[in-house]
Amino acid sequence: MGILLGLLLLGHLTVDTYGRPILEVPESVTGPWKGDVNLPCTYDPLQGYTQVLVKWLVQRGSDPVTIFLRDSSGDHIQQAKYQGRLHVSHKVPGDVSLQLSTLEMDDRSHYTCEVTWQTPDGNQVVRDKITELRVQKLSVSKPTVTTGSGYGFTVPQGMRISLQCQARGSPPISYIWYKQQTNNQEPIKVATLSTLLFKPAVIADSGSYFCTAKGQVGSEQHSDIVKFVVKDSSKLLKTKTEAPTTMTYPLKATSTVKQSWDWTTDMDGYLGETSAGPAFRHNGNMCLKWLSGNMF
Repeated sequence: MGILLGLLLLGHLTVDTYGRPILEVPESVTGPWKGDVNLPCTYDPLQGYTQVLVKWLVQRGSDPVTIFLRDSSGDHIQQAKYQGRLHVSHKVPGDVSLQLSTLEMDDRSHYTCEVTWQTPDGNQVVRDKITELRVQKLSVSKPTVTTGSGYGFTVPQGMRISLQCQARGSPPISYIWYKQQTNNQEPIKVATLSTLLFKPAVIADSGSYFCTAKGQVGSEQHSDIVKFVVKDSSKLLKTKTEAPTTMTYPLKATSTVKQSWDWTTDMDGYLGETSAGPAFRHNGNMCLKWLSGNMF
């Protein structure tokens, strides 16, 4: 009888243990010097358990020091060192991860995530987990070039488009854009920002481009060369006219017109003059005024 009661009690304790929230925290996280880092701390919310207190502590010497507190009155940053660069998640239930920006080398330490819940029977249960934050001075990586448009690197004339240069490493990272020249001449510096903007793109912008990235650590890195092509959009739409009439139509694609792109809101509408008459804008829509009995 005593053995049976013992087994029943052990089973009850096992269910009770697994029925409580469990914190998930990695053993260590590495962040870039002068950059940002996220220290994950999550749990699966359980019915009947209400989060009442969240703490983040950092090890200073032999004692942990509270740097963040969330209670019924709101969020409180407890140390001036972290003012303006510490944030704890709150939008997703069960996510109390800590985000720390502008990392310094002395931010390296052990951080404790501590959560307190009120249980269904009115008591409180506390769980905590420790993670180590490592801070490294990271050299800048080889930059990659992407375009801010679905057209890729071949675009119609008159379109607003940008090329982005992106690299990883300890910030700040400085960027320079170059355009290659013919006859083995030195490339021309065209911008000193990460984004090269064409507004709008014209035929003369066509060419081969590359960017460089330089951080506080390591040497300057060069991207691959990309060939950027701007096509004359007036040659992509052709019209023909017959019996004269005076009407105004919105520009529409029909089976007799083959379009090599779709118009988007990012596009500065551009049409050159055609034999059917001048193109013009009206209320933000591209319209074509012609003298013709047929659209095309």
